[in-house]
Amino acid sequence: MTTLFLMVGLPEAGKTTRARQLAAEHGALRLTPDDWMIPLFGEAEADGKRDVLEGRMLWLALEAVKLGTNVVVDYGCWSRHERSAIRWLVEAEEACFRMVYLPVDDETQRARIAHRWATTPEETFSMSEADILHGRAHFEEPDAAELEGHEVEVSGPPPGWVGWREWAAARWPSFA
Repeated sequence: MTTLFLMVGLPEAGKTTRARQLAAEHGALRLTPDDWMIPLFGEAEADGKRDVLEGRMLWLALEAVKLGTNVVVDYGCWSRHERSAIRWLVEAEEACFRMVYLPVDDETQRARIAHRWATTPEETFSMSEADILHGRAHFEEPDAAELEGHEVEVSGPPPGWVGWREWAAARWPSFA
């Protein structure tokens, strides 16, 4: 069965390294926004362009799944709603969804950020102390039910939304 692997975790958790391994093991298309943001815009966020890029990548991921191609989506997906929407969209295409969560403790994350910036600054973005704290404060760690695919949110979108497709189009403007 065609599978979409969703990488989940904070910066420097090892998501992209694991995404590369999964892509090689499963002959999968790997979609990593950081690989595009630096060459196209020279920065991580670029005035909302990251959300636009992620929306088109999500659209492309679903098109690939429809064609029978495995995909690795390397976004980080900090919010439970993002993960639930992607799970629903993948399963609506009758494909397999597999979340790959890579936790990272504070000390390891900071060491990896410093090492990456010192060794390959052209391949990364600088992260301030405020950026690290913001990420940790806003990351919704997946619980056991979500990791096992039994979370309640998959049954329906947040209140006020007709469906997950509509929610996803609002979250990632270019997805629609």
